[in-house]
Amino acid sequence: QVQLVESGGGLVQAGGSLRVSCAVTGRTFSSLTMGWFRRAPGKEREFLATVTYLVGDTYVGNSVKGRFTISRDNAKNTVYLQMNNLRPEDTAVYYCAASTRYYSSADYYTEDLQYDFWGQGTQVTVSS
Repeated sequence: QVQLVESGGGLVQAGGSLRVSCAVTGRTFSSLTMGWFRRAPGKEREFLATVTYLVGDTYVGNSVKGRFTISRDNAKNTVYLQMNNLRPEDTAVYYCAASTRYYSSADYYTEDLQYDFWGQGTQVTVSS
């Protein structure tokens, strides 16, 4: 059974930075493509970023491009989302997800239906 556990959320002031992490167990981590999504109150879940299996190609969604960075450490079975220059509109529950599917490019992994396993989420609140 694959388990994903997010950590690192919290309260931060606008303009600040935060890094959330997601530890994965139950499957060979390097074989998984990992993604980050978020859901703000009253809104649909939104794709943020993905990092592919093995090679680690990345793709970041337009809404956070230039501010958010995704990375992975296969030795630690962990994926990270570094968030800089945070804004109040970034307030949301942040979820990591794992995909067992194999696509040729990172930009194919932008839909939540492409992911097979999800974490429980971690709250990020940005105050103005």
